[in-house]
Amino acid sequence: MTYAPTFNPAAAARSVVPFPRQEASTEPPRAPKQERQPPQAEVLRALGQNRFRYLHHNGAPYAVPYDGPPIAVPLRATAHTGTGSLRQHLTLAYVIERNRTPSQTALADALAALDALAMRAPETELHLRVAPDPGDPAVSWLDLGRPDGESVRLAPDGWALTYPDPEAGPIWRRSKLVRPLPRPDRMAGGWRAGLEEFAALLPFTPETLPLAVGWLLAALRPGVPRPIAYLTGEQGTGKSTSGQMLAGIIEGARAPLRQAPETLRDLGPTTAAGWVLALDNLSGMPGWLSDALCRVVTGDAQVTRALYTDDDVNVLTYQRPVLLTGIDLGALRNDLAERMLPLELAPIPKHKRRTAGALWNAYEQAHPRILGALLDLAAAVWADLPHAAADLAERPRLADFAELLHALDRVTGWHSLDAFNGAQDALNDAVLDGHPVAAALREWTASPAFPPGGWQGTMAELHRMLGGDGRGLADGWPKTPAVLSARIRQVAPALRARGIHVARTSSSNKHGKIYAVTQTPIT
Repeated sequence: MTYAPTFNPAAAARSVVPFPRQEASTEPPRAPKQERQPPQAEVLRALGQNRFRYLHHNGAPYAVPYDGPPIAVPLRATAHTGTGSLRQHLTLAYVIERNRTPSQTALADALAALDALAMRAPETELHLRVAPDPGDPAVSWLDLGRPDGESVRLAPDGWALTYPDPEAGPIWRRSKLVRPLPRPDRMAGGWRAGLEEFAALLPFTPETLPLAVGWLLAALRPGVPRPIAYLTGEQGTGKSTSGQMLAGIIEGARAPLRQAPETLRDLGPTTAAGWVLALDNLSGMPGWLSDALCRVVTGDAQVTRALYTDDDVNVLTYQRPVLLTGIDLGALRNDLAERMLPLELAPIPKHKRRTAGALWNAYEQAHPRILGALLDLAAAVWADLPHAAADLAERPRLADFAELLHALDRVTGWHSLDAFNGAQDALNDAVLDGHPVAAALREWTASPAFPPGGWQGTMAELHRMLGGDGRGLADGWPKTPAVLSARIRQVAPALRARGIHVARTSSSNKHGKIYAVTQTPIT
């Protein structure tokens, strides 16, 4: 009998010896495991460190690109129309490199890290529009407000369009008020031809035109106190338009004129954000604004709290050219009057009036030539300044401006310094006429009742004497001798300019200290 074995699949499976297959697999090979990508915040931080260097200005951190114009970028702003914020720069760089948008969380983390790394950055002066040259005090710079950072280097031997050195040159700070300036042109006729176009556009009187040019030159010179230009004239003389054009020569065409701030807290930020502080249509001068403007032209700082929940402060420092327009500022304080520069506008004949569009079109076409002429003249004045300073015998309160006007006169043959001194005399008279105590002293010293050799007595006796004839009952008259003494000190410089001297003597009596009032002829 033949035996036929049956097939048992389970037993067959147990009897198979495992052996690796030798033939190639038909499945596609697996991709190698990719390296883990760094977090977005780390990429952004590296971009910020590799592309920018850091510094501090007034305690706030800024970034300056290594490969780019010397224009500072704020770290803590979320957006900035003048320069772009660091947040915007990092976002743009990330989008270009990675072709994707970084998360806001990653941006916040990267900026926090860069802010911390910038803690030890050096304190560096950032300049807005005008800057001194770090290596040569005779040289100054003008920021044209262009994205590429092209600027004007103004020296006694001439001016040139160039770029500040990223390491040694000035670093610019930009704001919304820093408008682009046209590239200046050199005219074949020199500075005189350009200023003729300037005079044809702005209706200054012949006596005022040199003073307006002198004010513009002072605005191009950093670190010097400048007088407050005050455009005055009849209604319809184009004060607001002329103010825009005058400021626009160095601030950009159609530079805005601002209304006067309501509080001192509002004045600081608007002053620090632009180069020229131009206030329009003033009809009066409150005491706090008068004091503040005196500080703006000589240099001021405003300190405010950074946050309501923080004990830190923000510091704003500035020294700015100031321009005012109006018909009547009212009674001026003596310290403000000594810093004023009245610029009178002549009435515009009907046959010379132009539409606003035609006038601005002519201005924008002439702007490059006017700016070039101003720079040509500035270079010549800069070269003569040391000689003019040595030649000037007497200086008013704004001595730097007087030296500049004297150099301007030596270069041009004008008489701008005499015009400035004459304007100061007129303002002194206006201060005295508008001050009740000064007016009473002038009236008394000019009358036959004033002793020929002068008068001596206590302040109480002077208070009774000047307050006679019902004057002491008038509003605004000092009610006590102490207030009278303070009012006299306010106008003492203006009184001395008119030969009236009120001074304390070394003697006294049982009623108090003795004061002497004398009058000397004005030569």
